[in-house]
Amino acid sequence: MDSVYSSFCPECNKKNTEIVLDHAAGDTICSECGLVLEDRCLDEGCEWRIFTDDNNDNDPKRVGAAIDPLLSNSNLSTFISTSNRGGATAVSDSVLNSSLARFQNHKLSANNDNLIKGFEAIQAMADGLSIQKNIVIRAKEIYKKIDDERQCRGRNQSAVFGACLFIACREVKLPRTLKEISVVANGSTKKEINRASEQIKKTLDVETGTLHAGDLVRRFCSHLGMKNQEISVVQETLQKSEELDIRRSPKSVLAAIIYMISQLSDNKKPIQDISSAAEVAEGTIKKSYKDLYPYASRIIPNRYANEEQVLQKLCQP
Repeated sequence: MDSVYSSFCPECNKKNTEIVLDHAAGDTICSECGLVLEDRCLDEGCEWRIFTDDNNDNDPKRVGAAIDPLLSNSNLSTFISTSNRGGATAVSDSVLNSSLARFQNHKLSANNDNLIKGFEAIQAMADGLSIQKNIVIRAKEIYKKIDDERQCRGRNQSAVFGACLFIACREVKLPRTLKEISVVANGSTKKEINRASEQIKKTLDVETGTLHAGDLVRRFCSHLGMKNQEISVVQETLQKSEELDIRRSPKSVLAAIIYMISQLSDNKKPIQDISSAAEVAEGTIKKSYKDLYPYASRIIPNRYANEEQVLQKLCQP
């Protein structure tokens, strides 16, 4: 059984309630109250069938692909049959019909060729960064829109695919940095991806807002294996640091705070590891740490470390 999200359940009157799809029974069930919302649901996944006379062969062969709402029905092509019966006239008609069939089939599939290649590339990039499915779907939607507008022709396609993924991540508040995207973008540089993303945002009138360091806290800390309590302290410290006049980039301030909280914990992290996780140079982290150090006892929550502990455990910049 799979879980999805419904817009509304009439029994418990709860919007965006989680529902469960029971494929065996064909029922759609509200997880809150157990009401059967629908007693017939269609499985749009891939079909499987065995094409062999040997009943002991359990190797399934795929029949068709899963339905993709972003693609046209290119698999429903009409093929014109040809025949050589009926003399020279029939042969001439056969050649004509064969040409028409090739033209028709090419026309039906040509519109989807670019989309399929783009979708596959976006999926490969997302897999390389372990990006969740809803972000991938949004990135594909963005690519389809700019492909329909023919705004991506003549550009570095890998940069365009990376830009679509970059924008989708920013929209759902789970941002990835340009450096992370460029690693899986088949050689495209951060500059190329940024240019492509700016062009896409201008074309589609998309607003992604500015990158906030708070959106990166959990991911950076998770890469370092920090505990939930430490992550919560980093988030609170970061919020208090915004009241200070620290003229550093949000990422460098965040990296310095992670380094600061790490020193106060029992599980200290080397600055090299923090530099790698946050993608900030060690020298930059040290400079940001030097700017934050005078305010350490003010921005670090007392429940985690009092002023005396801060002064004892934090190293001098």
